[in-house]
Amino acid sequence: MANDPDLYQLLGVSRDASSDEIKKAYRRLARKYHPDVNPGDKAAEEKFKEINQAFEILSDEKKRPLYDELGMDAAKIGWDPAKAAAFRQWRSGGAGGGAPGGGFRWESAGGAEGVDFGDIFGDIFGDIFGGRAAGAGRRARGPVPEAGDDVGARIEVDLADVVRGAEKELTLQRPMGPSRLKVKIPAGIADGGKVRLAGQGSPGVHGGPPGDLYLEIHVRPHPLVRREGDDLHVPLPLKVSEAVAGATIALPTFDGTVQLKIPAGTQSGRKLRLRGKGVPHLRGGGRGDLYVEARVMVPVGTEAAEEARKLDRLYAGDVRADLAL
Repeated sequence: MANDPDLYQLLGVSRDASSDEIKKAYRRLARKYHPDVNPGDKAAEEKFKEINQAFEILSDEKKRPLYDELGMDAAKIGWDPAKAAAFRQWRSGGAGGGAPGGGFRWESAGGAEGVDFGDIFGDIFGDIFGGRAAGAGRRARGPVPEAGDDVGARIEVDLADVVRGAEKELTLQRPMGPSRLKVKIPAGIADGGKVRLAGQGSPGVHGGPPGDLYLEIHVRPHPLVRREGDDLHVPLPLKVSEAVAGATIALPTFDGTVQLKIPAGTQSGRKLRLRGKGVPHLRGGGRGDLYVEARVMVPVGTEAAEEARKLDRLYAGDVRADLAL
């Protein structure tokens, strides 16, 4: 039909393109217009359906030659080669009465009335032009099933999700409608790590299995905690008295609050290690450690300055004696 799209143009290939060229063009366009890549984009969703239909026809060794000859009208005869041959004979005048002027309708000798081709050749075409031949070609042997492509998506999680493990719910756009999935975030996964969801990728071709969905995990930066491998680092503000005299303080961790002992004479920059309070190892048991870095907070103001000068006599010597370049 004149209004039907050209399937070769839809895929961006020539009419003499090879099967591999058609397959490569389809996969490139499927990735570009897949609903998961264009959530909420109706135009992209329609384009995705069109290129799927084009590939389904042009990759079929029986349908493609019929399409090349009859266009999408071949679908009306169920892609049946026998019916196509009968129509070919009728069109060339072999059935008597001469070939029609074009398409599937022809004018009577007087030109006054259009005659339905299905009425004349109903015994051959079985009302196909009435829309009842959708399954006419089902007896033909189907094409080889082909698995769908894998699809990638991105998900953001918090550092706490990585330390504790978590379950997230996602809504992904599919050709058949939104798909809600529950995804388990494994404890210990690295930033940029991937989680595979089997069978949640692009649909297969000719009844083939769907591809897989690979979720790339991105961890949001924590305002205080820094991750290095499976170890965690956190700054710990201390009062001067706590650093000088020592203290036991309440320290929040991802596993709950712990009591941390600060040794007397703790200097700024000193690191205290809490074993097994870091990130779980992704493969194998055990966990990393939590390192707490002391930061002595100096009070400000005139009174603080006066009190601080009283401490000068307590220093054993010049604190900058070893400072040399």
